[in-house]
Amino acid sequence: MIKLRFIVSIAAVVALSVKLCFSACARAEYEVNGECCPMCAPGNHVYWDCSIDTSTTCVPCPASTYSDEPSSSSKCFSCSVCEQGKGLRVKRTCTRSADTVCEPLDGFYCIERNKESCRFTVRHSECSPGQYIIQAGTSSIDTVCADCTGDTYSDGSFSSCLPHTKCEDMGLTETNQGIYSSDTECGNPHTAVAIIALSIAVTLILSVFAVILILKKKQSQNSGNFDSIHMKEFSCLMSSSYPKKNPLKQTEGHLGFSYEVLCVPSLKKEKM
Repeated sequence: MIKLRFIVSIAAVVALSVKLCFSACARAEYEVNGECCPMCAPGNHVYWDCSIDTSTTCVPCPASTYSDEPSSSSKCFSCSVCEQGKGLRVKRTCTRSADTVCEPLDGFYCIERNKESCRFTVRHSECSPGQYIIQAGTSSIDTVCADCTGDTYSDGSFSSCLPHTKCEDMGLTETNQGIYSSDTECGNPHTAVAIIALSIAVTLILSVFAVILILKKKQSQNSGNFDSIHMKEFSCLMSSSYPKKNPLKQTEGHLGFSYEVLCVPSLKKEKM
């Protein structure tokens, strides 16, 4: 009895499996109301499902849309846009059967892909002064930098660090010592001495000229003060050409000092 039940169970499982195998739709088909309808080919979408008497009705994808696989959908997918602001450009334009393929702009590399198309990019790193480029960036990898060592330098754009120039080998004088980010600066030794001497001479000439101007200004101020006093004396002498009973005393003040000028009859006038 137990053997009979076991045999019946096995038979039921086999029958169910056979039914499922024969009722399942093929890979390029889809089921609608128990019917297996053929899918639309790439570049098309379903316009009308199949029936017992008719096959699936397919129509081409509209402009700017695509379908890259056999589809049972009634719509196609929108074509991707390669945005320049995201560091992308078109590698291959969109067709009815294939989406747009984007690639990084020059100076960018891709960090995320969808199949063969790039979705996101990052700008290549720039090597700093004092570094050189070990490996230049590509569309898929970033730039690789390394530091200069020893008596070498690079401004960040070199593929290798360069040795510093030795001024003495060229008969020149070092005017600026080389560092990792810049080369040594050289100059003509005679030119350097001449420049220093000229600078000192110009400084001395300007200093002497400034002192002369200051002295002349002070001398001019003092001369003006004494001329004012002499004019007063002369005026008084002129006004005393005629005899007067008493001399006239005048006082002139300047910078806190008082000067007394006496107006007296001119001696020459009395002799006449």
